[in-house]
Amino acid sequence: MTTVRILVGTQKGGFVLTADGDRTDWTVAGPHFGGWEIYHMIGSPADPDRVYASQSTGWFGQVLQRSDDGGRTWRPVDHDFAYDGGTGTHQWYDGTPHPWAFARVWHLEPSLTDPDTVLAGVEDAALFKSTDGAASWTELPGLRTQRSGPSWQPGAGGLAVHTILVDPTDPNRIHVAISAAGVFRSDDGGDSWHATNRGLHSQGIPDPDAEVGHCVHRIARHPSRPDVLFMQKHWDVMRSDDAGEQWHEISGDLPSDFGFPIAIHAHEPDTVYVVPITSDSEHYPPDGRLRVYRSRTGGSEWEPLTRGLPQRHCYVNVLREAMSVDDLDPCGIYFGTTGGQVYGSRDGGETWNAIVRDLPRVMSVEVQSLP
Repeated sequence: MTTVRILVGTQKGGFVLTADGDRTDWTVAGPHFGGWEIYHMIGSPADPDRVYASQSTGWFGQVLQRSDDGGRTWRPVDHDFAYDGGTGTHQWYDGTPHPWAFARVWHLEPSLTDPDTVLAGVEDAALFKSTDGAASWTELPGLRTQRSGPSWQPGAGGLAVHTILVDPTDPNRIHVAISAAGVFRSDDGGDSWHATNRGLHSQGIPDPDAEVGHCVHRIARHPSRPDVLFMQKHWDVMRSDDAGEQWHEISGDLPSDFGFPIAIHAHEPDTVYVVPITSDSEHYPPDGRLRVYRSRTGGSEWEPLTRGLPQRHCYVNVLREAMSVDDLDPCGIYFGTTGGQVYGSRDGGETWNAIVRDLPRVMSVEVQSLP
């Protein structure tokens, strides 16, 4: 019998939600690491028992946790995040140099085929790889030393590698998104990188059409079409049909083109989901109505999905890592809010239910369907 597992990282611990394939009766386990910020929890596609978590506090710093029993028990693993080749520098907004420093792990991306191989995106922006289950790490320095690296500047959340996409048809092709630098692609397994931001336009930077400097919030890709990428940007929802070489806007009739997450239906590669918020200063839904918007045409034409979601006096946000889909039929869509709710839809977004309420601020949501 199928089991659906939702891994929820929050500002005060991690939670594991499980249900059978009907997805109506959920069990909530946690908090794991109570009181710690859990930036990201994710399971290995290659081993249903392997789960990784990024755990952080301002007092004790960064710790990586690993579970080998599906998230029931955990043990800390060595992070060993030492930048290769010296500290390096980048520029703050006033043009002054600032040394590279390691603050936290924002995103973990396990291999599709090997449970011991995992990539980590960190702040300040760098990419690391482990091949021994997160016990030790090696930087892939080609990203940080990419020729535009000295000009990268932090977004409001820091200078972070927050999205990692590995091409399921070619593991040597990797895309990362950095706030606030943009999207970068490697075609040789992470040794070398180039910016893939043509078509992005960002007000507030010296050159709005610059090669780098764009605040990308999230990118997503359907495994059946690895060349097609969707992006939620700091203003604008975008699409690329050539692996990021050129982007075009698909914000269409959205009530706001500002938001953080973006996700794709498991079985319909042209069905895309976003959660608009009012503006870059007003991080809550337009008109206080929580609406997920769906495009069934790959963008530009969007419809609001509201059944079961609060439509009055709702002022929560949905962060970049806090939306995920399962691979069942019909496809399930899940997201968590800064108000501590985790909502789920068993029918592609037509109707929603609160799976759990009153958790701490939700940082990340990842879902797996397990045999």
